[in-house]
Amino acid sequence: MPFQGAFQTTFVGTVIRFVSGNKLLRYHDEIDVPERYTKEGVERRRNEKKGRRFSAEELGVNATSNNSEKQGHEERDQNQNASANPYGVKPDPTGTNMNGINLAQPIDGSDFEAVSATNSDQGGDVRRTSSDATIVERRNGEGKESTENKEGKKAGNAQEAEEGRKKDEDDDPNLVHWYGDDDPENPYNWSTAYKSFVACQMSFLTFAVYIGSSIYSAGLEGVMAQFTVSQTTALVGLTVFVLGYGVGPMLWSPISELSNVGRMPVYIGTLFIFVALQFPTIYANNIHTLLAMRFLAGFFGSPALAIGGATMGDMFSLKHLAYAIGVWGCGAVCGPVLGPLLGGFTFQAKGWTWPLWTLTWLSGLCLVTSAIFLPETSGKNILHRRMVRLRKATGNQDLKTQAMIDNADITPGQVVKDTLFRPFVLLFDPILLVLNIYISLIYGLLYVWFESFPLVFVQVHGFNSGEQGLAFLGIFVGSWLACAVFCWYIHVYLEPIFDKNNGVIPCPEIRLYPAPIAAFCIPIAMFGFGWSGQYESVHWIVPIIMTSFFGIGAFILFQTIFAYFGDVFYTEVASVYTLNDLFRATFGAGFPLFANALFKHLGIGGGCSLLGGIACLFIPAPFLFIKYGHKIREKSKFASNKS
Repeated sequence: MPFQGAFQTTFVGTVIRFVSGNKLLRYHDEIDVPERYTKEGVERRRNEKKGRRFSAEELGVNATSNNSEKQGHEERDQNQNASANPYGVKPDPTGTNMNGINLAQPIDGSDFEAVSATNSDQGGDVRRTSSDATIVERRNGEGKESTENKEGKKAGNAQEAEEGRKKDEDDDPNLVHWYGDDDPENPYNWSTAYKSFVACQMSFLTFAVYIGSSIYSAGLEGVMAQFTVSQTTALVGLTVFVLGYGVGPMLWSPISELSNVGRMPVYIGTLFIFVALQFPTIYANNIHTLLAMRFLAGFFGSPALAIGGATMGDMFSLKHLAYAIGVWGCGAVCGPVLGPLLGGFTFQAKGWTWPLWTLTWLSGLCLVTSAIFLPETSGKNILHRRMVRLRKATGNQDLKTQAMIDNADITPGQVVKDTLFRPFVLLFDPILLVLNIYISLIYGLLYVWFESFPLVFVQVHGFNSGEQGLAFLGIFVGSWLACAVFCWYIHVYLEPIFDKNNGVIPCPEIRLYPAPIAAFCIPIAMFGFGWSGQYESVHWIVPIIMTSFFGIGAFILFQTIFAYFGDVFYTEVASVYTLNDLFRATFGAGFPLFANALFKHLGIGGGCSLLGGIACLFIPAPFLFIKYGHKIREKSKFASNKS
């Protein structure tokens, strides 16, 4: 582990500490209790703060008086020399800048800098900054606006408005924060190797749960025979699972943001229920029980998709976040793609329940590894844990975290409003409406398109159930190829932009530059697969190659559009992603239900051509947002970034 407190925040570490009464796996601040958080230390720092504020106020008054007198002399000199200096240009030989602040001389030879007002209507209140030296600065909201906006943008995009930012220790002596910028418990300070390990763990979690959507479809014939239902009815087991993915984030996302809960308990608790639900699904006596269990499985399996991106944002800076999202995204793509492969061979050997047994074993293995190795990444929860143990160690029950202060005035009604209704308020924003429909369309096309694979590879080319699953590897290869190229693009093009702009993207539309290429890949895959797959004379490898274009296009579109959402709506990012989950689930659940009728009446070529034609309708979308996105953002009611 990279630091003493990593294993303590895993599920197993938390249980060990609880059972032992916190005598095992102790934190360093339990052994060497910080004096600053004791009652005596808090009182001492409070008195020191009062003394510094009194000195700062005296310095501020003197600086204001001296500056006013200096400005009076300069005005008289300026009037006397008006004819010699008709443009009013004032020389600056002393180092005084245009705001009248003396940058050349320290006060009394010390490290203090007195900052005075530039306009007569600005107040004289002063405070101490968060630096180690006592620097006096004016509380001028107007002067801090640009800096705060930039910082807010960075923190909002990374979803760590509180986690990564060091709090001013003098704001409240009882405020528990990080032990400096290099605090090893801060996920931002974990080693690159450990953060990469956690990212891979999250990718495995997403894969192990998300494979449950398509692995079920491999045994559809067995479900039809077992319960004597039609193919459309049996297919509902797939659609309700996907629908559960869309509903779940509305609950799990806000719960994971609570400082006293965090992300790890949500992951482990819901994954345990997900594994347990596979047993009543396998042993279901009727189709209604099967469908109900499938919906609940999707609902409890949704946190991996709902808050996986937030977990990446807890650890990685904006400059490197796209790499982590790419690795996590590959897990999301590989799940539905490899599901038919694993399910096909097991169904062929043992029947329709064995694909679900495979899902049980895979998700059970993920539950064990996650319980042991997956740490808590939410900075708010890590600080909450610190506050709880420091209260016990010092006896100071007044200790608190910034999250507690921020949430003190939030009512249950506000929580319900933000959780359930806020996503729908954002629904008709033009950026969100168009791009959510586009992303959801790609998602729906994927699931309806899957229903044509048995027609091409079983009926036309004579594959068996297991061999048919191998045909999905084209999408798998295309996705990983796109991931490699996309990471290269980030390194070569985006990283220098981050470096030149202090870690932020100056224009969010830069994120969409690869999207037009990806937009063409989707219809290429649909048309190419449909018209090459319906003829036995065309080698089976050709339609498989065509499927790789879908993997390329879908991966790049998802990565670029999600990053664009984060840059534009960083103050609403949780609601924006929840809305997107609901959109995608609705399309993914509805589209497969008409797949049988689509290909039955239009054939393989005609059905895939219709899907490709629908995809063509959205090809102009990335071009329009790249060119006019800044104007649309300016008129948007909800866009946080309108620059």
